[in-house]
This record gives sequence, C-alpha cells and structure tokens, in this order.
Amino acid sequence: MAAAALNLVDLRKSFGKTEIIRGVSLSVARGERHAIIGPNGAGKSTLFNLISGRFGSTSGRIELNGEDITGRRPFEINRKGLSRSFQITNIFPRMSVYENVRCATLYALGYRYSCWHRLAKLADAAGRAEDVLHRIGLRSRRDTPAGTLTYAEQRALEIGITIAGGAEVILLDEPTAGMSRSESDRAVELIRRVTEGRTLVMVEHDMSVVFGLADRISVLVYGEIIATDTPSGIRGNRAVQEAYLGTTAAEP
Repeated sequence: MAAAALNLVDLRKSFGKTEIIRGVSLSVARGERHAIIGPNGAGKSTLFNLISGRFGSTSGRIELNGEDITGRRPFEINRKGLSRSFQITNIFPRMSVYENVRCATLYALGYRYSCWHRLAKLADAAGRAEDVLHRIGLRSRRDTPAGTLTYAEQRALEIGITIAGGAEVILLDEPTAGMSRSESDRAVELIRRVTEGRTLVMVEHDMSVVFGLADRISVLVYGEIIATDTPSGIRGNRAVQEAYLGTTAAEP
C-alpha cells in the first residue's frame, strides 16, 4: 500500500499546562483535497504550524510521503515537498509580482545560495515564473509592485508563490478569508486548477468553499478530530452538527 502524502500519528501540542492539540491522528492520501474545519480556538492554525515546522510538537509523529519529518525546521520540510500559505498575506510588497514568484522558484531549480548567477539570465526560473503567473491569472500584473495589488490579487499571488517551488503537498490557511462572494468563487476555481494532481490540505471557515472543494473533511474541536468523512457524510453527522454546523444540516 502506497504511503499517504501526509500522516499524523497521535500528534499533541501543549503550551505550558494547556494542551491545544490533543492526540490528532489523520491520514491524507496523495492527490486528495482535504479540509479541516472547526470553531474558533479549535487549534486549526496550531495544527498547521506543527505540520509545517513552525511549532515543535509535544509528542506524536508527522510523516510526509512516508518520511518522518517530526521536529524538522520549516525550510527543511519545504525542501522535502510541502509548502504553505498563511492567514495573513505574506508577500514582498515592494517587489514586482513577477519577482515574488521568481524568488519562490530558485531553490527548487538548484540555485540555492548562488552569488554568481545573474537572475536576469536564469531562463528556467523566468519560464517557471511566467507559467505560474499565467496559471494564477496575474500575467497582466507582472510588473506591478505586489503591495499595490487588491486583496484578492495578493491572495492569488501568495498561492502562486506557494506552488512555484514545485511542492506536491500544499497547505492553505483560510485562503478565501476577507473576500466577497464573487472573489471567493474565483479563488476556489484558482485553487482547484493549481492544485490539480497535488495534495491539498486547507483550513477554511466558509462552508460553501469547503463543501464545494474538498474530497474529505475533518472536524477539529478543542484540539481533537471528532469526525473525518466525505462532505455528504460530514453534513449528515449529528455530532458535527451540534459541535460546529448547527443543529440542522439543511444548508452548508
């Protein structure tokens, strides 16, 4: 049986005497789009920070494509094929849209900490950056300072930066937060398009986004996963209805 793209085994995280993540075990298959939902304070962002190496776990194990990455630093995890976005947009505002994306391609293309390559002459980095700009719909904004983009465009750029290094496992933390309905709909189509063939794990509060995009959904409540199922299974789960979705599940 092939290894899961991402596997969490009895993962725990405490801050002092307060246990935030309380024994999370979860397996995400390669190519799956998996959403993690839950009320505010459930531990969703903490879980993402553990997976991406920003926080160290108290106990438990994290596996990426069958390899134990528990305790690895964020850049080491990224180089093994996992990339993430953040709730707060994280871009270089004074650099152009193109320069932001090109920066994200360099390590994956083997340039690492090279001081003797001129960026303008790196045809492979330029080609990959242009391709990503086309895929995220920002080619016409190529030379625009990233800080002057609209909020929705900045979120699209961050998704582009996330995929530009070629990572196969993508973590998106509330990718449509703060967007209008039309912006959110466009973001969903973008996420669906750019994660095709990759593994996606996302935290999202907008239930229309979750139910429209995810293959499976896990519900995190007080640091524990109370259910993992298909969207239809989650919608009909009474424990989920009571803990998060409300007392009825007529509408997501």
